[in-house]
Amino acid sequence: MELKIVLASIIAGGHILLEGVPGVAKTLMAKTIARVSGLRFSRIQFTPDLLPTDVLGTYVYNQSDGEFRFRRGPIFANIVLADEINRASPRTQSAFLEAMQEGQVTLWGETYEIEKPFTVLATMNPIEMEGVYPLPEAQVDRFMAKVVISYPSRDEMMEIIDNLREIEEFQVDPIGEPNIFLEGRERLWDIHVEDNIKRYVVELVEATRRHPYTRLGASPRGAIYTLLLSRALAMIDGLDYVSPELIKEASKVTLPHRIILKPEARLRGIDEYQVLDEILNTVKPP
Repeated sequence: MELKIVLASIIAGGHILLEGVPGVAKTLMAKTIARVSGLRFSRIQFTPDLLPTDVLGTYVYNQSDGEFRFRRGPIFANIVLADEINRASPRTQSAFLEAMQEGQVTLWGETYEIEKPFTVLATMNPIEMEGVYPLPEAQVDRFMAKVVISYPSRDEMMEIIDNLREIEEFQVDPIGEPNIFLEGRERLWDIHVEDNIKRYVVELVEATRRHPYTRLGASPRGAIYTLLLSRALAMIDGLDYVSPELIKEASKVTLPHRIILKPEARLRGIDEYQVLDEILNTVKPP
């Protein structure tokens, strides 16, 4: 499920927030997707002392001609793994997320475009862990989807242990061209969406704002991303239309991180996913 959402988000041109503990193969997943598709991959380990220039790039003086040359930072890649993004200072977070959203870097009045496709997979430690800075709501809203990666089941753990040698020696070769995702993005608009499906998305988003435990509901961006992701999921499933089931599947990763709950909800042990489940059970699909 996680891999399908990541692939769909890349096709739809969105960025993904991955929440989970270390060691659940987030880096391996990002590297494998980049390798198979022939995309350029980079990894940024966020730390409290990381500076914006460490991520975006900086100007370096060239002694041979006496001019400053721009040295691109690791954000200039097709797939960027931003590891433990909430360990960086708010200043670095803000600079990175702004460049992520704009798809370009501006320094010293010069603008440098980031090559497309461009997708950020940002991993985030659970907020209860030490040494983390919470991401502001406005910055979290820039991510198309948030996927919570949990520990593997007992059977999955046994399979990992039994096949440890094969996993260590596992190699993949490119089977596609880098423009495969750009072509898929163009085809998104060939996926048909009925008006009643669009109304269903709007009703779901409005319901997140009216829920008694909600302090802030999903923004219009939540509705846009839900429709875009559902189109990409339909394409992966080999469909030429969006069904209510695909809207539900997409909304489970596009809406929860846009819902801000009231304090009493937390006190009662209610989270964003429970609120969305209630909304999905209440709002009737077409």
